[in-house]
Amino acid sequence: MIRSLSQLSISTVLQKGCIAIVRHQRLVLSLLLTTIFILGTSTIITVALRAHPIKTQAPSTYADYGRQAIINMLNDFSTNGKWKACMSGCGASNQDWGADSLTYTLYLRWKINHHDSSIVSDLATLSQTAPSYGSPCQGPHGCGQWSDVPVWDSIALGREYEATGLQDSTILSKEEAAFTTVDGAGSSVYAFGACPGIHYQQPGGGRNQLKTLETDSNYIKAALLLYRYTQNVSYLNKARAEYAAVRQYFLDPHLALYSVYVFDNGTICSQKTGRFFASVNGNMIYNGLTLAGDTGDKSYLNDAIATGQAVAHHLSDANGVFADLQAENDIVEPLIEGMYDLAVEQHQAFATSWLLAAASASASSLKSNGAYSRFFDGPPQVGTSSAWQSNGGYALAIAAAGIDPTGTPATTTDWNNARSYPSAINTASLPASIPFTGTGIALIGTLGEICCEAGHARVYIDGTETTDTTGIWQNKSSPGIRIPNTVLFAWRWPRSGRHTIQIQPGIFNAKEGGSFIDITSYLVTP
Repeated sequence: MIRSLSQLSISTVLQKGCIAIVRHQRLVLSLLLTTIFILGTSTIITVALRAHPIKTQAPSTYADYGRQAIINMLNDFSTNGKWKACMSGCGASNQDWGADSLTYTLYLRWKINHHDSSIVSDLATLSQTAPSYGSPCQGPHGCGQWSDVPVWDSIALGREYEATGLQDSTILSKEEAAFTTVDGAGSSVYAFGACPGIHYQQPGGGRNQLKTLETDSNYIKAALLLYRYTQNVSYLNKARAEYAAVRQYFLDPHLALYSVYVFDNGTICSQKTGRFFASVNGNMIYNGLTLAGDTGDKSYLNDAIATGQAVAHHLSDANGVFADLQAENDIVEPLIEGMYDLAVEQHQAFATSWLLAAASASASSLKSNGAYSRFFDGPPQVGTSSAWQSNGGYALAIAAAGIDPTGTPATTTDWNNARSYPSAINTASLPASIPFTGTGIALIGTLGEICCEAGHARVYIDGTETTDTTGIWQNKSSPGIRIPNTVLFAWRWPRSGRHTIQIQPGIFNAKEGGSFIDITSYLVTP
């Protein structure tokens, strides 16, 4: 009996031991399979993220904003090696200032973020889809090429050439051909009239006889890039000569700012004062800084600093935040680029303050889909965002990340408590006033309402006209569509107070047309 019990106990112990071993083996196998599953899933997710970057959680530091800006810009505007003109309802291209502004923004990220290798392939693809220019026009008859388009494109190609390693001769050849489209044109195409040193925008002068600094500031910048890449001194000489002509005809008589329009009727050249595009003033800052470095002439540097200071002092709202009044006919990236160079390379404190004030304010203008509004100190825009409206915000986020990566915006909710009021201000009701008490105001309407250019109005703030006298150019729509629920104008103050916005009729000119306004509502922040 005792023996049987002993044998039973031994048998029981052996059985339990076997069961324990089996359970242990099953546990090990289960853990092994779980580990394999997790690793496999992680690999799949990692590959997916690399193939299609996704939007992450809301950014908190300027470094986060800069990183997210590139992700959002590529997700929302990039398609098959081209740029969409707007987030919805527009076509795509890789030519002219709207598309090129997004290419410039990619380059800015590459430049600031330690030659960011993650976007080089995007720039390489864009260089392949960029237009190839043929022989320049030798006469205006049958020539449909506007002069500003190829020089915008030449700069984009130059940036692509640099970021991809300065080795691809095909990109360099396309860059030179784009520049030569203007530089090599016949004498009756662009460079003639009463002031032949600056270029007509349209071949033969067109119906409006307009000469634009969009062409000439980009001509200088494109020539300076080609001088950098080829060391051909003729490009430097062309840049210096054009710079002198620009100073003569486009520089404002009272401010160190450049107005974008000169009308040349063949007898006299007349500057349209007060049209201070962000792009051309940014280009002239860059051109001054670069010419100073290339020639050793410090007067160019002084010019650049003076223009930067004038931008900061005269083109900002009461909060010191840049106010982009140029509707859909301008891009802001070149100004961000120029001010960044003043801040970082020239150690100009005013430029650093300007960039960070705008970056802080723009966090409140960021839409839930990641697109920035045109007004850095304005509210998120309900209507679709275009390349012209959003490029400045993307570039600003990248610049702030380079200057103060761990910094954060003062707030992201400046407009959360804004109150909306209906409005019936239209052309027939002008002049019209909006009195209010608050810290900010934004006027809402349809951009490109009578599409797509002529029709503008002047804006007075507490009795004083805005320094950039463009005011509200409502009918201008570069993508060629009507955009309802657009922020047409925004302005903010440090403290709540009593203010009046007055809208006056626009004064006719051959570019902006006559008077037009249609404000459907406005927002006021307490």
